[in-house]
Amino acid sequence: MPMDLKLGDIIQVKKNHPCGSNQFEIMRTGMDFRIRCLGCDKQVWIPRVKLEKRIKKIVERKEK
Repeated sequence: MPMDLKLGDIIQVKKNHPCGSNQFEIMRTGMDFRIRCLGCDKQVWIPRVKLEKRIKKIVERKEK
């Protein structure tokens, strides 16, 4: 069953981005996710399966 991830959630991943940050904001959901690095504002497209394996924890949830 897929994780309950929503637009605007802030997640922490296991491996750091090259800029040194490990926190990302979810910009788009679906089969592929678009996430934005909070350190350098770089946006990355990643498949749901890969993202769910890399998530360490959900730091902040956006209530809608």
